[in-house]
Amino acid sequence: MTVPLHRHAYLWLKSRPVIMRIVLALAALVILPYVLIVLYLLPFIHPVSTLMLRDLLLLRGYDRQWVSLDDVSPVLVQSVMMSEDGQYCFHGGVDWGEMRMLLEDTLSGQATRGGSTIPMQTVKNLFLWNSRSFVRKALELPLAVTADFIWSKRRLMEIYLNIAEWGPGIYGIEAAARHHFKVPASKLTSRQAALLAVSLPNPFDRNAGKPGRGLRRLAGLIERRARGSGDYIRCIYD
Repeated sequence: MTVPLHRHAYLWLKSRPVIMRIVLALAALVILPYVLIVLYLLPFIHPVSTLMLRDLLLLRGYDRQWVSLDDVSPVLVQSVMMSEDGQYCFHGGVDWGEMRMLLEDTLSGQATRGGSTIPMQTVKNLFLWNSRSFVRKALELPLAVTADFIWSKRRLMEIYLNIAEWGPGIYGIEAAARHHFKVPASKLTSRQAALLAVSLPNPFDRNAGKPGRGLRRLAGLIERRARGSGDYIRCIYD
């Protein structure tokens, strides 16, 4: 039995308010991170990550003690930059050359490298989710460019170091330094800083406080790079 045309029109009009509400809700979700990026310019606001919110919702709780970048050992900042994003001071949120090589590797079926800059990791932690997908990456890139444009490099690094995960329920460099080495972030040695930096890609398998031989070897490399990183960190300390 064929449904009359006017019946189709009636059903479409009836469902239109629901469709509009869904569209508006999705638009609000897309726009909200950009509003928050502007709000997070204020230094007294201490953002939380989506993983922290997840832990709260699951009643797990978490350990995070916000610290100013002034209260973080500079060698930790140097080590994280040398390990995670050596061009941090020179790109505008996305390292497009690295992204192009990553795309070429993906299209050719080769194993892909990380490719994420510190701004990309920061907005992912603040607003998005962890699993890899082209949808997440498409949302991540403009957010990273916006955050890098609106925040100073110093503010961006401060937020990143205070939301990065360094173990189950361990967020931020102050909690990480105290958990793994029983010292505040301001007192980290060059070796401790390097171990924390190289554990960032996978803090569950890479335990900075109990490093294996491979992690110690990698930390030694980052420690040497950090010592020669003067020109690479001027956007933070000059």
